[in-house]
Amino acid sequence: MERLAIVILNFNGQHFLEKFLPQVIRYSTPAQIVVADNGSTDDSVNWLQQYFPEVVIIKLGKNEGFCQGYNLALQRIQADYYVLLNSDVEVTPGWTEPIVRLMESQPDVGACQPKILSFYQRTHFEYAGAAGGWLDKWGYPFCRGRIFEVTEEDKGQYNDTADIFWATGACMFVRAGIYHQLGGLDSDFFAHMEEIDLCWRMQNAGYRIVYCSESKVYHVGGGTLPKSNPKKTFLNFRNGLALLYKNLPENRLYRTLFIRMVLDGIAAVKFLVGGNLRDFLAVIRAHFSFYATWKNWKEKRSVHRKTSWLPLRGLYARSIVFDYYVWRRKTFQQLFRM
Repeated sequence: MERLAIVILNFNGQHFLEKFLPQVIRYSTPAQIVVADNGSTDDSVNWLQQYFPEVVIIKLGKNEGFCQGYNLALQRIQADYYVLLNSDVEVTPGWTEPIVRLMESQPDVGACQPKILSFYQRTHFEYAGAAGGWLDKWGYPFCRGRIFEVTEEDKGQYNDTADIFWATGACMFVRAGIYHQLGGLDSDFFAHMEEIDLCWRMQNAGYRIVYCSESKVYHVGGGTLPKSNPKKTFLNFRNGLALLYKNLPENRLYRTLFIRMVLDGIAAVKFLVGGNLRDFLAVIRAHFSFYATWKNWKEKRSVHRKTSWLPLRGLYARSIVFDYYVWRRKTFQQLFRM
């Protein structure tokens, strides 16, 4: 059995593999490097076989999505730790050792992420993960170093090791045994917020989620996405409701869902007023999709139901929406200067 397996899920990402895979191989020893191909139609697989025969290739045959793609691939990999690594991540020398060392010394750490900086603006944190994910009382995610569209400059303010609510799926270290014990990523999420759901289930099971600044990577991420992306909007709003319904305790469930739906409605109106009709319609579709699949989410809730609000780490007891837009608190540190 391998100690560490670095698994890159690929879908038509040959250009990213060409750019970033050599550094993953150079800076990640000792580790098994795996590319799980989600039915790519470009030349990714042939290119890998020709230039990097040492990389293990798992052919999934079709695009299974982020969640199911990883679930199917990881079933075929035996290791103590997995790294779920996006193909558009540039790693740095020694990036794996601090996190593996931390997880081996602290058995209650279920998942961990490094410092995530922007590939394009290298002095700043990147949107998807930054210095570790938090969740507010109504289920809105944000990060140390990134709140909504504001990303902070890295001035060493998060050069620490800290408990967080969720670790980013762009670069997540996870104990293999716990991943499989909890059923992995929820394939019904398809993509977006699935890592938050997994980390919440880990916390409910008694494990910690941790950020480790001794490890650093650079992520292309949102730099390649259009500002308006209705599919992403749909998944974020639908999965946000599913996230809450699956994991909230009974005594907080319906009030939280009601407030969240009101806030989603305000967001939809904001899209409409701003001329983003497709995003407005995506929010509406997201809610109807959640209602239509309610029984499915209910069955999953029965597995993870809690009767009380656990002392979850990385949970912000206020509304990040209110504090950001009304009180104009744009950075993580400002949230705690009342």
